[in-house]
Amino acid sequence: MDLNRAVPILTVPELPAAVSAYRRALGLDVLMDHGWIATLGSGGTAQFSLMTTDRTAPCNPVASLEVADVDSVHDEIVRQGFEIVHPLTDEEWGVRRFFFRDPGGNVINVLAHR
Repeated sequence: MDLNRAVPILTVPELPAAVSAYRRALGLDVLMDHGWIATLGSGGTAQFSLMTTDRTAPCNPVASLEVADVDSVHDEIVRQGFEIVHPLTDEEWGVRRFFFRDPGGNVINVLAHR
């Protein structure tokens, strides 16, 4: 698997307030904002996301892993018997993704940009 990016995700009750607080406290830039998820960073590769409720999935993931070939990773995750929490889906905002539950119970979003 080629891991292109790993982004932790914090669930927050109100996105605009959380974004504002992190921007004020740390001087971060908003790199993406869909209204229910926003990604913050400082121009480098380090970034994290804040999310209220995932728009199309049954639960919020704790991290997003961007990979080169999401279909191959999905096939391997299924082959190994991990629970698929959100099926492989082409989302309207330009990613193909799925969620799985790791052995510790964490829900992980695996995606590739289309």
